[in-house]
Amino acid sequence: MKKAVKNLMRFGLIFLLTFVFLYFFFRSVDWKETLSYLTGVNFKFLILLIVLVPLHLVTRAIRWNYLLQYEKRGVSFYNRFAGNTIGFTVTWIFPGRLGELVKPLYLAQKERMSKGFVIGTIVVERIFDIFTMCFLLGLFLVSKPLYSSYFHADKDAYSNLYLWGIVGVAFASFMLLVALSLYFFREKTLTAISFLLKPFPKKFSQKVLELMEEFIQGLKFFHSLGNLLMYILFSFVVWLGIIFYYWIFLFAYNISVPFFFIFPYVFLTMVGASIPTPGMLGGFHYFSKLGLTSFLHIDPNQAIGMTILVHAIQIVVTCLLGYAILWKEGISLFQLKKLGEDKNQQ
Repeated sequence: MKKAVKNLMRFGLIFLLTFVFLYFFFRSVDWKETLSYLTGVNFKFLILLIVLVPLHLVTRAIRWNYLLQYEKRGVSFYNRFAGNTIGFTVTWIFPGRLGELVKPLYLAQKERMSKGFVIGTIVVERIFDIFTMCFLLGLFLVSKPLYSSYFHADKDAYSNLYLWGIVGVAFASFMLLVALSLYFFREKTLTAISFLLKPFPKKFSQKVLELMEEFIQGLKFFHSLGNLLMYILFSFVVWLGIIFYYWIFLFAYNISVPFFFIFPYVFLTMVGASIPTPGMLGGFHYFSKLGLTSFLHIDPNQAIGMTILVHAIQIVVTCLLGYAILWKEGISLFQLKKLGEDKNQQ
């Protein structure tokens, strides 16, 4: 009963967030004009957008290997790519960003690796995702005196960027500090966790400690400066590829903007996508519209039409790839969902 109430409250909060963001996204929309923008896309660039959707899945799969090799060398590229694709498919369809757990658990099963270790690599991945985009955003903000004479954005927009940038850096720094503390002060950390688990049943405490030990092993990557630098390099490859995708997206609407000037837009879409709504619905939409209107001065109705289209392309292509992999593997989507939920409740 308590579990049912807890789930009801959690999903209630998620759907309330979704509704609030969608309300602000669609507020004052002119549907006739918005629909014209949905169909007014350049067909050649639309095809290119569809083809480029898996680009970040490929670069993420390559980058992931730098973390996984400490547990197992020669992890299959296909399994890394499939793990990313299935993870994003689950995230697109179910609320709560469940795909973040499904992704490492799927790979751990396929490659017979420890689950805690692979989950640890995902924590590292998210830390560096935030740091990379915060660095690119910082580069944009620091360079403002160089472009202020010919690139104008709302003052409020810059204020919001500074705020979200600071929040992002603070959150990523905190996560990095925790991760480093877990790894470099392993024994003290495990002793402290063991002390906190004393009131719980022995079987449960042992299971948690085993998982934490595996998780800490997933942070071995911090011990090698060479691998750390390569991972940072590939983090830039991942995010510059994502920025390139959105740059092409603007060309599909005959909007010519220098590559550098869409950094803040992509940063804002990352903020929106991190909100745990079903399929990134609402959060992604609101922040995408905010970036398009406040930084690129695009008409709000056009911004709504463009955001709906790019979101739909990403969902459809990713989910088709995800379903193809699941069909090949003989796994159902709900089996994966249960896998993530069971781990989440442990």
